[in-house]
Amino acid sequence: MSKINKTVIGRLESIALPELAIDDLEVRVDTGAKTSSLHVDNIEKSVINGVHSVTFDIHPDVHKVETMLKCTAPISDIRKIKSSNGTSEQRYVIETPVVLGKEQWNIEITLTDRSDMSYLMLFGREALGSRFLVDPSEVFLGSK
Repeated sequence: MSKINKTVIGRLESIALPELAIDDLEVRVDTGAKTSSLHVDNIEKSVINGVHSVTFDIHPDVHKVETMLKCTAPISDIRKIKSSNGTSEQRYVIETPVVLGKEQWNIEITLTDRSDMSYLMLFGREALGSRFLVDPSEVFLGSK
């Protein structure tokens, strides 16, 4: 794919995660992060109809922290992830569709406690793939 065919996005974008009932989530685009990560609470592993799944609470609106959704998703992997502060932790990984602008595709997301971070989700390199170019001086270019 040439540069001409790529959509330019900013350092902040608004995405939808339709299978998690989220239609407007502000994310920080982070080309330094390999995998995307999402802030969740109360993570519980279970087996539903023979499928290893994870149930968790998510806050779809950063400005209304009291609003919470309970979500369940199949576990696609468990990985040891090293965070920006240098600590490693085991995280559940889920695969889910994402919508940014007019595009929809599947991404992997690690579930973790990001309560001390400014944004509920980091949008990493693997999610970006070869679809986008990032202009760090701009915001919400792709979600307009």
